[in-house]
This record gives sequence, structure tokens and C-alpha cells, in this order.
Amino acid sequence: MKNLQKRTAALAGLALLASLGLTACGSDDDGGDGGDGGSGGDSSSITMIPKNLGNPYFDASTAGAEAAAEEFGGSVEEVGPDTATPDSQVSFINTAAQQGAGAVVVSANDPSAICDALEEASSAGVKVVTFDSDTEPECRDIFVNQADAAGIAAKQVELIAAQIGDEGEVAILSAAANATNQNAWIELMEADLEENHPNIELVDIVYGDDDDQKSFDQTAALLSAHPNLKGIISPTTVGIAAAARYLSTSDAKGKVALTGLGAPSQMKAFIEDGTVTEFALWNPEDLGYLAAFAANALASGDIEGAEGDTFEAGKLGEYTVGADGVVVLGEPYVFDAENIDQFKF
Repeated sequence: MKNLQKRTAALAGLALLASLGLTACGSDDDGGDGGDGGSGGDSSSITMIPKNLGNPYFDASTAGAEAAAEEFGGSVEEVGPDTATPDSQVSFINTAAQQGAGAVVVSANDPSAICDALEEASSAGVKVVTFDSDTEPECRDIFVNQADAAGIAAKQVELIAAQIGDEGEVAILSAAANATNQNAWIELMEADLEENHPNIELVDIVYGDDDDQKSFDQTAALLSAHPNLKGIISPTTVGIAAAARYLSTSDAKGKVALTGLGAPSQMKAFIEDGTVTEFALWNPEDLGYLAAFAANALASGDIEGAEGDTFEAGKLGEYTVGADGVVVLGEPYVFDAENIDQFKF
């Protein structure tokens, strides 16, 4: 964790934990204070905190983390909020620190709202890994990115352009308005459309907050507000599935193209009935698997999260930490009718 000495939150966290009589173990002090010493800094205990519970995407990433923990002899506990609001993860981070987790692995709902809580956890010896959606870099040790942001944005623009003949009105159905990853992709998609697709007009950006019903309703609202809409990009698994569900029974089926980032298990029916032709994603199980190995490497003291650090991630092989503590899983994969049956997540 960078520049924690500059943040008073870290001192507050130390005082809080001291008052609770909890042991804080940092990776720089392998000796501890004797006894069992709790599990702070111990790779055997990882707390997964997704944006929200009940989200199939995060169910898959947690399953991947659990598989990784079995391989390196650790344990994973998933906790989190029911809804993806900016500060809804704070209490779960605080509890993980108080219970002496070796590491927390968090998909941030907001880039800064959880920073104080993460820095308090770090001051207690808990290693901090973000995955899927990042915080400000100084708030964590490593960010496990699913793919290069530019590549993700370019792939979604490429798909929608091909499906609508590279012209017409399109809209974006995103997750939460503060989601770091969504906003980064949207900014890059806007630039790509402006520079490379002058005949495509982005007419609206709406937010479903990774809630199925709200995303469904936002799809209906988009079609009502933009009768000439030719395509929707939804860079969120909840959003694209909800949009597909709406389109599949509407007059817009086959007329309004839909693509984005989706889970094959959710999208298979909509590929088969012709509502959707192509969409993209990475394997969220692999993302959680890699994040758990990164957390284990940090908590074990094998790496510090510095640029150039390398660690082994089981079946995925060796990874190198890049600038700003970023580790990249790989490139997005396109799913269509020919290959979707090969994937179960």
C-alpha cells in the first residue's frame, strides 16, 4: 500500500484495532507477537467482497478464488452488500480487518469511497487486492484487471459496429454510475466511436446499477426515448442479460442489436433465439482464481506489488505486476452461436 503514512485513516485504524485487542501482522514482520496471532498477513484467509451478492458474474469469480485457495492451501469467504452502492462495501472491509483476514479481494463500487476502510485494513497487516473494478491506486496493493481497458472498449465498439452496418444510433446501458471499470470503458468507447465510426451516434448512456429489474426498465426506456435506436452496448453481465430479456419479447427483437459483456450461461438462450448474435467477456472464474493467487503471494510475502514482481498463478502460469500495481488477466473473448455451448459459467 502506497503512502499510507500520509493518511490519518491508517492511524485511526491502528487505534481501533488496538482497542479491540486484535493482532495485526504485516508482511514485513513474520515473527508476530507469539501465540497463534490471528490470521492478519496469513494467506490462509482471504475475504472476497464483490460489488454485490447474488450476481452470477461474481458467483463465478468467487468459485475461481475458492479453487485457487484449495490449490495453495488457503480459504476464501465471500461477503458483500445486496446492492452495489458506493459505500456499501465499507462495513465488510472493516469486519475483515477486525477478524484478521490475510487479504481482502474487492471489486470496488466506487474508486474512492472505500479507500479509508482499505487503508485501515492495510495498517492492520491485511493485503488489499482489487479485481474487476479498481480503486484509486494508492488504496490497494494490486489490481487484477480482467483485460486491458482499451481492448475491452474497442471490442465492444467493433461488435456493435459490425451488427448495425457501422451507422445509426446506439446507446449504452451501464452498471453503477460510479463504477470505475464501466466509466473507463465508456470513455474509451466514446473516443473510439468519434474517431473511427463517424456514422454511429451515441445518443444516450443510462445506468441499471447492476440490478436486473432496473436494467430491464432502462432498456424499455431507451427504446421509448429513441425510436430510431439501432443498437445497445451493455458492458455489464446483469445489464446485457436484462436487456436481452426485454428485447426477446418486444417488437425490437431482430431490429435493435445488443452486445456487450455477458456470461455464456445467461446469454445462451438469447443467442439461440436470435435476440443476440455476439457478445464478449473473459472467464470470471479465471479472474477470481488469479486474484486469489495474487492475494496469496502478497500475504505470504512472496511479492510486494511492485512493478516487475512475478508470481505463479497455478494453471494460468506466471504473471508479472505492471505499472501502478496492475496485473492483466488477458484479452476479451467473443461468444456466438458456434462456441457458446463450450462454456458453462
